[in-house]
Amino acid sequence: MVENIRLALQGVWSHKLRSVLTMLGIIIGIAAIITIVSTIQGTNEQIKENLIGAGNNVVTVQLNQDGNPYDLSWNPIPTGVRTITEETRQELEKLRGVERVSLYCERNYSDGNYYLNTNFNGNLRGIDENYLSVYGYRVKSGRGFTQKDFAEYRKVALVDAKAVSTLFGGEDPVNKNLELQGEVFTVVGVVTLSEDFTPTINSMNDYWMYADTSSGTIYVPLAVWPSIYQFDEPQSVAIKVDSTDSMTSAGKSAADLLTDKQIMGTNSKLDYRSQDMLEQAQQLQQMSQSTNTQLIWIASISLLVGGIGVMNIMLVSVTERTSEIGLKKAIGAKKRRILMQFLTEAAVLTSIGGLVGVVSGIAMAELISRMMQIPVSISVPAIAIAVVFSTLIGVVFGLLPATQAANLNPIEALRRE
Repeated sequence: MVENIRLALQGVWSHKLRSVLTMLGIIIGIAAIITIVSTIQGTNEQIKENLIGAGNNVVTVQLNQDGNPYDLSWNPIPTGVRTITEETRQELEKLRGVERVSLYCERNYSDGNYYLNTNFNGNLRGIDENYLSVYGYRVKSGRGFTQKDFAEYRKVALVDAKAVSTLFGGEDPVNKNLELQGEVFTVVGVVTLSEDFTPTINSMNDYWMYADTSSGTIYVPLAVWPSIYQFDEPQSVAIKVDSTDSMTSAGKSAADLLTDKQIMGTNSKLDYRSQDMLEQAQQLQQMSQSTNTQLIWIASISLLVGGIGVMNIMLVSVTERTSEIGLKKAIGAKKRRILMQFLTEAAVLTSIGGLVGVVSGIAMAELISRMMQIPVSISVPAIAIAVVFSTLIGVVFGLLPATQAANLNPIEALRRE
């Protein structure tokens, strides 16, 4: 085999121009496929990052009625739904792929909240001890909630930067009092995300997807939530998972568990469902999947053309080397040896073309990325498959010439001299 490879390399080197022209179809085909696959993967990762945010692997599981989120800002407390206990929260944390679970209650655009004479109709959330770490918040000023705040039902609050701007006019809110549904709360800290996520906005649809038009958010300990709204009510669940790809399965598992444990059979219209941005990302990716597949098939035509070129040049090579083949067979070379020699030459030729195509494809992908600001992700499996596939093309399309060479009659071959 080593000797066959050496002879094949010598043949490629002795006919440089012919070899390059023969490999051209393979090079173009492999380069095109590597470029397309790299661009597709890069775009898919960008879609996931734009919708989810880098490292923000959080799935929200909420109570739904007839397939729509049950918003307690407008609806009464639902009957037949239990509150989620600490034991259930711990069961959720044992699900596969789940790292941490937080329980919270919320009102969107709630009324009846004031600072002095300023009405605040932004978001109000009652959060547990895990909420800030699950979502990646940090305390910007003041302090966060302590265990005593939850255990002693202290009426304290945290606010985000937007609430500081809209409610306090940008002044430091720490130690100032808020009125929430008639109850007085003291602001103890300001929170912000540990890592700011800036999505790519390319259209008005993108803008409305990411735009935050609320007045900000006020956070209070979940333990004191019933003192604000006078009732125990079903909580929502925020689940932090170990990776973005685990979001869908973990969210569905959590939703199934909560539906089984928390909802009594008297209310069949209610269930828990996960609001998974990964599913939206996958839907966007699937929309372009058919187009991407067509592009790959079109690029594969170059490989077919390259394979035919290899077959043609190998047939020419057999004709040129008829006397050499006849001499080898006359001194005892077997059919199998002749067959393997020509198959090896074809495979080496296409393998070189595949390697050059891979390098060209990576270079083209990087060039397109810089010129058009399109993200790319070089796929190592795609590179390996491309090289192996190019070698197989050489074997398949070199089989006919190699068989023809192996079946030459040595006497007839020598006569052609």
